[in-house]
Amino acid sequence: MQPQTPPVPAPETGPPESRQSSPGEALDALPARYYTDPDIARAETQRIFEKSWQLVCHESDLPGPGARLSATAAGRDVLVVRTEDGSLAAHLNACRHRGTRLVTEPEPSGKAIRCPYHGWTYKLDGTLVGAPEARQIPCLDKPKLGLHRVKVETFLGFVFVNLDLDAVPLAESCAGLVEAVGHYADADLVPVGKDRIHRIPPDGEQHANWKVIVDNYLEGYHVPVAHPSLMRLLDYQAYTVDIQESYALFEAPLRDKPSSNWMERLYQRLAEPIPGLTEADRRIWRYAVIYPNTLIDFYPDHVLAWTALPTAQDRAAIPGAFYTRRGESARTRLARRLNIHIGWVTTDEDADLVERVQAGLATPGYEPGPLSRREAAVGWFAHKVRQDLDSAEGAR
Repeated sequence: MQPQTPPVPAPETGPPESRQSSPGEALDALPARYYTDPDIARAETQRIFEKSWQLVCHESDLPGPGARLSATAAGRDVLVVRTEDGSLAAHLNACRHRGTRLVTEPEPSGKAIRCPYHGWTYKLDGTLVGAPEARQIPCLDKPKLGLHRVKVETFLGFVFVNLDLDAVPLAESCAGLVEAVGHYADADLVPVGKDRIHRIPPDGEQHANWKVIVDNYLEGYHVPVAHPSLMRLLDYQAYTVDIQESYALFEAPLRDKPSSNWMERLYQRLAEPIPGLTEADRRIWRYAVIYPNTLIDFYPDHVLAWTALPTAQDRAAIPGAFYTRRGESARTRLARRLNIHIGWVTTDEDADLVERVQAGLATPGYEPGPLSRREAAVGWFAHKVRQDLDSAEGAR
């Protein structure tokens, strides 16, 4: 039996009837306790993360049969492997014998998965095929002792896993996203630099609840105040969002006016689409959030995919990686370097902001005020979180 998760207080107001906010409509943020209450943080593991698609890597991280890696999903260590027929399989990364972690570092190939402790051996699909001195193990039932299966799917070239074996396919729930940005991302993307989605760097943690980080990503309302570089680069008045059931997609056109900052001005001049994009993609940045915690930036010169993984009630790791396409021009490479540098500046600004928000949310008696219509996606996210936390409680 799984341990009982604590009850979550019901929301004060119901969800809006429409994804489009009407004039004067109040959009509700999450109450402060959703970011500060350890009981809610524990409930999220079972009610949100164990039932949602979690980004773990890109297909390029599993180049051929036998390639495998481990990643974190819903607080579990998950093993993802490329099988002999080229498809993907995923399992909990624990030997069925004594629970030994099977894979710690990515491996490029191999015909089987062998436990480093006692040598129990599994096929790439997780089937147990061998155990040393098997006659000494009473009641060894190999068919029943395969690795615990985890659902796996590729979407836009990225690999997602889900502990819920009955989950709706991501390609089905996010079909509109493929139509909008499918020309940016697929299995042919190649990584730039050493960062990878499945690796959590030592300094890759922010001092905020994971939802504060997602909230911050979900709105441009703070751009004029908090991000001078973005305000110089982006046409803030044309910043739009398309909110669907399972994702939100933002579009932010670049300004025609040259920036007063030389690096940003040079980027504006050099920006050139990577192979596969069109001229119409040259002057626009796109951002997508796949509920609950997958975040993907679609730039003319690269793609950045990352995720927000809770490590504590007030901490979250943010592993991610940059991607491009083979055949990009030298001009695009230079533009990407400039863009990534600008992005690091923005990331540092956001890290300070979310830490400030987390500290403020812990103030006794504090509750968030009304949202701007520019924060409609924050309201969408709040509704999704409430819905997941409260529906499970109502079903008990």
